[in-house]
Amino acid sequence: MENILQFFLLLPFLGFVISAFLPENKEKLISIIAFSTVFIQFLGIVLFSIIWIWNDSPDLNLREITVFKTAHYEFFINFYFDRITAVYLFVGALLTSMITTYSRYYLHREKGYKRFFTTVLFFFFGYNLAILSGNFETLFIGWEIIGISSFLLIAFYRERYLPVKNAFKVFSIYRIGDVGLLLTMWASHHLFHENITFMKLNNYELVNEHLQNHSIIGVFIALCLACAAAAKSAQIPFSSWLPRAMEGPTPSSAIFYGSLSVHLGVFLMLRTFPFWEHQTSMRFAIGLMGLTTGIMSSLMARVQSSVKSQIAYSSISQIGIIFIEIALGLEVLALIHFSGNAFLRTYQLLVSPSVVSYLIREQFYTFQLKSEKENFFFPRKIRNTLYVLALKEFNLEAFLNFVLWRPLKIIGKSLDFLNIKRVYFFFIPLFALGVIAYQFKEILPNELRSVLPEIFAGVGLVFVFKSFSERKSPFLAWILIVMNHFWIALAIVFNEHVTVNEIAFYLAGIIVSGAIGYLALLKLKQMEKRILLSQYLGHVYEHPKFAFFFLLATLGITGFPITSTFIGEDLIFSHIGSNQIVLAFFVASSFVVSGIAGIRIYARLFLGPHVKTYHELPYQSS
Repeated sequence: MENILQFFLLLPFLGFVISAFLPENKEKLISIIAFSTVFIQFLGIVLFSIIWIWNDSPDLNLREITVFKTAHYEFFINFYFDRITAVYLFVGALLTSMITTYSRYYLHREKGYKRFFTTVLFFFFGYNLAILSGNFETLFIGWEIIGISSFLLIAFYRERYLPVKNAFKVFSIYRIGDVGLLLTMWASHHLFHENITFMKLNNYELVNEHLQNHSIIGVFIALCLACAAAAKSAQIPFSSWLPRAMEGPTPSSAIFYGSLSVHLGVFLMLRTFPFWEHQTSMRFAIGLMGLTTGIMSSLMARVQSSVKSQIAYSSISQIGIIFIEIALGLEVLALIHFSGNAFLRTYQLLVSPSVVSYLIREQFYTFQLKSEKENFFFPRKIRNTLYVLALKEFNLEAFLNFVLWRPLKIIGKSLDFLNIKRVYFFFIPLFALGVIAYQFKEILPNELRSVLPEIFAGVGLVFVFKSFSERKSPFLAWILIVMNHFWIALAIVFNEHVTVNEIAFYLAGIIVSGAIGYLALLKLKQMEKRILLSQYLGHVYEHPKFAFFFLLATLGITGFPITSTFIGEDLIFSHIGSNQIVLAFFVASSFVVSGIAGIRIYARLFLGPHVKTYHELPYQSS
């Protein structure tokens, strides 16, 4: 039965590829391909699950292919099927088939009809890959696909400023979750000395044996998992992004942020529960996070002026309760709760336009002022305080801005002295000196050699800070991202057992994607005189194919799983020692911020209100 699992990935991928090559004006054919792909997948999952249950529901593990292997490292694709997988696959296929049916009429003659269905199929492929994953590496591939497809669907109405801005905000929070998974993979390599599979995580004796002498690493992994799950499932303090994600079409809001994508954090905690179930402090922390989220989100949901925002916060509240159930070890209840919440929120979001229209008419004709009821539990002062806090969303967005984005911008602005000339004439010779130091590292003092990796990784991190805050030159922002990866490579080569071939494998995708992106910027500069990063320019309207290829280059340079760099990132982490916490933090932060900075370049240049239309309309009206 294990060999059948791969077909649950091949079918969505085949549907995505076919949809991508169909003409824009073939609406009926596009919708038929999308619905047929998902519905056949649903029927296959139902039939497979019946046979699987008939055979006493064994855990299935399929090691499909080894992608890269060295003497000390192996990256392989692994698939795993158990009752958690069965529930998530069933709910995902059923709801996606419903959404594709709904969308074929809801988006009729909508500009971007093909783009919507192609992105949904791409998301469906990533979702199935994440749910069927048998190790962290395979999960991370699906995790990244879901992240970029979320960004594209939130920014579906890309001619508007707010959807593009909110799409970038959501992607930035997703990248924070990514650092949790990256550090989890790094720490688990050192804890288990192998690419651990989820089937092995279910072995209590194996996990307990490794945690007995490495309890601190176990707590660190559990915290990283909780961080990734909280960011993906919009738990406190990341709750404010979910209502912003509702800027996309209603069907995508339903499938992403009502039912499937928002429950991936729940899936991650269920999948890794055997690892942290005996860490009492961790279970208490996760339960407390869920309880806090449930209470705060319930209050925020009651004061929302938008029906989609109200549904979003209601969903977050229920997911917080699911986290409590997981912390208590109630796996079956959590799965039932997930299914019920997914179906309910999908239904609510799909009917929300009709409900709002009905309530407006009802209120217009039969409006009655409601009398205020006395509340014996809370005095008026406390009620008013809670109302204002809920209305301001407990200042969660301001908190994230103060803790995360504002420091990044401050650091970036303090680096305004960095320009292309200084990068070329100072840092490239400095990089050459670092390469020379590597050639003679054996004669360097041990104290100096031990701190050089942190210094070089810190220089790379400075580069992406500057790239993130750059408002003028996209060329400088792009070059700094490329150079960040080279400085990371230079930092890692000073560690033991690193070969030139491994560094070349990591940098190959960066070199190719970086060169393509730089040439694309030069071409765009020739076509458009105005290319700055201070506003959204919307050049996708004039150059849609050009924008698509630049997006691919951006994904390649930020470590998306389309080049060798994606595997190279995990390979790089495998060479960071368990005692090099600072180096691991610098490298993980560089990967996260470089991803945000890269997508920012693409969004500023190609998305948003068309800069020519924006400037020409006042002149035409006069």
